[in-house]
Amino acid sequence: MSGPSPAPPARRLVIWRHGETAHNAGGIWQGQLDTDLSARGRTQARAAAGALAALQPSLLVTSDLRRAAHTAAELAALTGLVVRPDPRLREIHVGTWQGMSQGDVAERYPDEHAALLRGEDIVRGEHGESVAHVEERALAAATDALAELEEGRTAVVATHGVTARTLVAALVGMDQRTAWLALVGLHNCHWAELVESRTGWRIATWNAGALVADAPGGDH
Repeated sequence: MSGPSPAPPARRLVIWRHGETAHNAGGIWQGQLDTDLSARGRTQARAAAGALAALQPSLLVTSDLRRAAHTAAELAALTGLVVRPDPRLREIHVGTWQGMSQGDVAERYPDEHAALLRGEDIVRGEHGESVAHVEERALAAATDALAELEEGRTAVVATHGVTARTLVAALVGMDQRTAWLALVGLHNCHWAELVESRTGWRIATWNAGALVADAPGGDH
């Protein structure tokens, strides 16, 4: 009697946060401001690209904001992959908070700031987005990309701190409030690696990164 058929080779998905920007270093809420990488961020991106190239990815998708797209370009230069920009992978829009310091937001919006600390999913900055909004668009983008990913292959998604955590939680079936409170945000140019199993996606690594002197940037 023959045994059960072997599982097909697992697919992998790497969700990669962009390199550091001046706003990250300065504690400024970026949201969808189209900031670029700092010199340190470019160094981080090159180092991380070298590590991710070893995974032999076959698909590379990125947020269209420059800090993510330029991070992805470093991996494209090493692998020859074509970078596919997708605006659905942008960072959470934080409305009036964009360009404000974390301290100023806490002072001017104390109730909203306290709600975030409690894990409540509020609309950021009066007219921005909630995590629920980000989950809907980012998951749709990932689903479209994964539809093209063959068995045993790896896809890389270059995105942003809040979007990355939101997308990982959505793919593994984790409640977003739990993810917000329990998962430390991805550091600049660090990534999560998900592996597909018979029962769905699982987190294999969290906050992996290349060997570069790096202090964590905030989730904004």
